[in-house]
Amino acid sequence: MSSKDYIVAKYDSKGKHFEILVDPSLAFQYRESGKPNIEEVVKSDFIYKDVRKGLKASPEEIRSVFGTEDMRVIAEKILKEGELQLTTEQRRKMLESKRKLIVTYISRNAIDPKTKLPIPPQRIEKAMEEARVGVDLYKSVEEQALSTVKAISRLIPIKIAKALLEVTIPPEYSSKAFNEAKNLGITHRVMWKNDGSVTFELEIPAGMQEDVIDKLNKLTKGEVNVKVLKVE
Repeated sequence: MSSKDYIVAKYDSKGKHFEILVDPSLAFQYRESGKPNIEEVVKSDFIYKDVRKGLKASPEEIRSVFGTEDMRVIAEKILKEGELQLTTEQRRKMLESKRKLIVTYISRNAIDPKTKLPIPPQRIEKAMEEARVGVDLYKSVEEQALSTVKAISRLIPIKIAKALLEVTIPPEYSSKAFNEAKNLGITHRVMWKNDGSVTFELEIPAGMQEDVIDKLNKLTKGEVNVKVLKVE
């Protein structure tokens, strides 16, 4: 296994030091979302005191800190609470990837409060550069997106918002299209009519309005009726 295939995750507690080998990109993905399975993230079956020297931690040391020898439980704690050791190039790539995720999150969830319209990702990125917003590998995308919106709101009109749509699907598409539509947001006030059509309210991130309406039109061959009830 090449050293490019893994990084060292470190954890210190009770005066003891532990290390495991993990996949660099999957480790940050797991830290963010709890996915994929821990077995895909960890690249070794051993818990070390020092990976570089090949020194393994003893069962007694492991139990005294983690209360178990279960590799899955231990790896989860190290990944969630420990430190991930990256090369300069790995860190640069991870920071760029996380920055893109933050921009995407903001563009999908935020609007210009004056126009009620989504804000293009390029405008968000430019505002982040002007406000000198940093990216933290260890903080969640959502947490950093919220703090970023606060920071760039001094430069551009922006706020996180939800949109509430009223959607009516005609009977020939209602069953299949409604099941698909439920995956686009949160449904409220579902009313099935005698003719087989369905009307419901769909709560979505405000920045996703155009995408969601486009998907609803594709599901119904353009025969859906969509009304924006509110954006706030």
